[in-house]
Amino acid sequence: MKKVKFYGVDVSMFKLIASDLDGTMFEKGNVIPKTNLKAIEDINNSKINFTICTGKTYSLFKNICKDIETGYGIFGNGNQIINLKTGEEIYKKTLKKDDIMFCIDKAKKLNLHIHMYTDKEIITEKLLYMDLRNFELTKNSEKVELEFKIVKDIKKYIEQKQPEVLKLVISSEKNLESLKNEFSKNLNLQINLIKKIDKYKDEVIGKEYEYLDIMPRGINKNEALKILENYLHIDKSEVLAIGDNLNDIEMIKDSGVGIAVANAYDEVKKVANYTTSTTAQNGGFAEAVYKYIEFE
Repeated sequence: MKKVKFYGVDVSMFKLIASDLDGTMFEKGNVIPKTNLKAIEDINNSKINFTICTGKTYSLFKNICKDIETGYGIFGNGNQIINLKTGEEIYKKTLKKDDIMFCIDKAKKLNLHIHMYTDKEIITEKLLYMDLRNFELTKNSEKVELEFKIVKDIKKYIEQKQPEVLKLVISSEKNLESLKNEFSKNLNLQINLIKKIDKYKDEVIGKEYEYLDIMPRGINKNEALKILENYLHIDKSEVLAIGDNLNDIEMIKDSGVGIAVANAYDEVKKVANYTTSTTAQNGGFAEAVYKYIEFE
């Protein structure tokens, strides 16, 4: 078991490191740089708990989590929490059928793209935006237990099969701000608007677009982190949180120390205690960890 020292932090020690995956540990493909893998190994060999906090589903990153031996996983932006050491599902919340239909009807009227995530599937009528990105990232991987189900009519599919939907995504090259505001009136829904434009363009599929990440109300990474903190009997001041995207903002603001990697959105950097000089692809996660922790 490695000994640890903590630098310049007003806590006795960190008891949990919480990190986003895509854009924080890696940028292109699901390949984690060696420097980041070394930092993960040092964490795993210490007494510090480690959880990944991702907007992706468990099925998409299940084997990556197994490879890096992370202890806990917050998936779907917080609608599923799993103890990866035991397989215990600590928490899970899915969208109600009426709310799914409400979103589909609104999107269809505006001719917007829809895809949905279950435990084991991405359901869509056509691969176009974030679903296409996930397909491109995983199509040659034997480690991803995820089926891309292309259906003729997504509404009919939901009516007939009634799958448990963890989250729904509406994408477009148009501005989705007004639709976000409209959806926010539905008190059952939690809406995040992500813009993959300009310097944040999706380089995997070579497109600029926006998307609404739609989940049950109260679902976000920070609320999930609170549940995990209670499960582990630790305080939020004892958490080191690392991320890059807009859905990481609250957990970075609310943790003992919050860090943005160099390639993070500007809004994330503004709330972080520290921004790394290196990007995810060049070891930004490792820089974040070693900035505050020394493993002996």
